[in-house]
Amino acid sequence: MNKKKILIVSSVFYPRISPRSFRATELAKEFSRQGHDVKVLTNVRDFDYTEFSKTYNLQIEDFVKGKWKELNGKNIVVRALRYILKYFFLFPDIQLSFLLKKYLISTPGCDLLISIAVPYPIHWGVALAKNENINICNVWVADCGDPFMGNKEQKIGHPFYFHFIENWFCKKPDFLTVPIKEAINAYPSFCRNKIKVIPQGFNFDEVNVLCEKEENIYPVFAYAGSLSKGIRDPGQFFEYLSSKSDIEFKFIIYTRSISVVEPFKNILGKKLEIREYIPREQLLVELCKMNFLVNFENTNTVQSPSKLIDYALTGKPILSITSNNLNTSVVDEFLVKNYSNKTYVTCLEQYDIKNITKQFILLIK
Repeated sequence: MNKKKILIVSSVFYPRISPRSFRATELAKEFSRQGHDVKVLTNVRDFDYTEFSKTYNLQIEDFVKGKWKELNGKNIVVRALRYILKYFFLFPDIQLSFLLKKYLISTPGCDLLISIAVPYPIHWGVALAKNENINICNVWVADCGDPFMGNKEQKIGHPFYFHFIENWFCKKPDFLTVPIKEAINAYPSFCRNKIKVIPQGFNFDEVNVLCEKEENIYPVFAYAGSLSKGIRDPGQFFEYLSSKSDIEFKFIIYTRSISVVEPFKNILGKKLEIREYIPREQLLVELCKMNFLVNFENTNTVQSPSKLIDYALTGKPILSITSNNLNTSVVDEFLVKNYSNKTYVTCLEQYDIKNITKQFILLIK
């Protein structure tokens, strides 16, 4: 194997629980397992990476020293100012661009640099640094979990002038990577020829989940992830479940979108259980205890939830819900343990982290 020097830049990393954190963490661990020299730049905060770095043979450094904190406070003036700064200037995330630039221009070069967004100022920081020092890396891959200006999941889009920043940035990387083919259309047309589809990946060898025979007397099902009114909206599903007063069930939700689910807690009572996020390894074990799993589909075609990979790994039937067009007959089938209309995740091997890292290494060549 030809050993490569690889630099991964991400604002989130283990132990944070988010798709971008999983992306950065799984890539770093697998590149290192393959014998590459791997360094991760992230926002370390208060976590001690000594043991983690030793276990996975990684260098992990903080590039966010000196970052201004977000305005705190709940009074109307502070809230208004916080919104203005975030909407018009992407504050506080915009600081990442300048902090990362400062760090990178004095850093020795590498064979492969992978910057991971969101937030997009991570990519912009690399672009700014490359303007001053083109020897930062031989190949730069900007990995985009979600589009920026083309993000259909946002209730309010970015101001028009960010189009110019997006166009400027998209010219800079050697490659851009997106998780699904449909996402390519969410990026400027001039850069689509250098967009590669590389989906989310996980180490299947670390997934030691045993799905035992179900012992639940009544249906127990779960959902894990964020929710949003009008986008990934569980409203119709909750309303239909509320009408099934004669059926015993339990719906367990792992989410931080409390404001979306809390109104239905009073209606469903013990039938609805809201839980905080837990580490992915623990979550897989818990999901295996369910009769089936629920997926709320995105309202657009350019983004797809990575949770479907984990759902598929458990082997449990998947009930996919279209937020604005609930198929009640399929819900009824699942509630009586008829899974003939379950959602299938095909070609699961494409999400194996070994195959994912291989695709990134091929970009160097």
